[in-house]
Amino acid sequence: MAEGKRKRGDKAQETRRRIIDAAGALFVEQGYGATRLQEIADRAGVAVQTIYFVFRNKPSLLKELVDVAIAGDDDPVPTLDRPWFTEVTSAPTAASALAALIPGTRATLERVAALAEMVRAAAATDPEIRDLWPDRTDPRYRVLATAAKALTRKPGAHPTVSTDEAADILYAVLSPELFLVLTRDRAWPPAKWERWAHDTLSSQLLAPKGT
Repeated sequence: MAEGKRKRGDKAQETRRRIIDAAGALFVEQGYGATRLQEIADRAGVAVQTIYFVFRNKPSLLKELVDVAIAGDDDPVPTLDRPWFTEVTSAPTAASALAALIPGTRATLERVAALAEMVRAAAATDPEIRDLWPDRTDPRYRVLATAAKALTRKPGAHPTVSTDEAADILYAVLSPELFLVLTRDRAWPPAKWERWAHDTLSSQLLAPKGT
C-alpha cells in the first residue's frame, strides 16, 4: 500500500515537472500571452484538464514556474536559507563571501533570467500577472541586500563602500538584464560572465591590495 502511494506521488511530481518545463519553454519562446494551455499540455504530454487540476489556471502555473526556477527545485526553502547562500553569510572574509555569491547567482540566473524578461513583458499589459507578486519589494534586491550586509562587515571589505552602496552595486552587476545582454546577446559563455562579474565586484567591493 505504502509503495503504491509513493509511486503515485512520484508520478504526480513527474507530471507536475513536465508541465512546468513545457510552460517555461513556451512562455520564453512565444511570450506568456501568446501561449495557450493546450500547447503546454501537448508539449508536456498531458491532458489540458490535468493542468487545470494541478495548477488551477495559467497565472498560477506562471507563478509556480518562476518560484521553482528561482529555487532550482520544488522544496519550499527560501533563497536566504539555501546552502549556497548560507555559505555567503557564514564566509570568514569578504573575498570568500563574494566567491560563494557569484557562482550561486550564476546558477540562478541561468534558470531565471529569460523568465524574468518574459514576466516583465507580461506584467506590463496584464494586471493579473502583477498581482501574483503583491510585495512591491524586489525579492532579488532583498537577497542581495542581505549579501551586501554580510560582506561589508567581513575582513577584507572595501573600507569606504557602505552596505547600501554595496547592495546597489550587486543589484546592478548581478542583474538578469545584464546577464542576458552578455550571455545571450553577446554570446558570452556563462563561465566568462562569472569571471567578469567576480573581477568587477572584487574591484568595487574588496579592499585594495596592500591596504
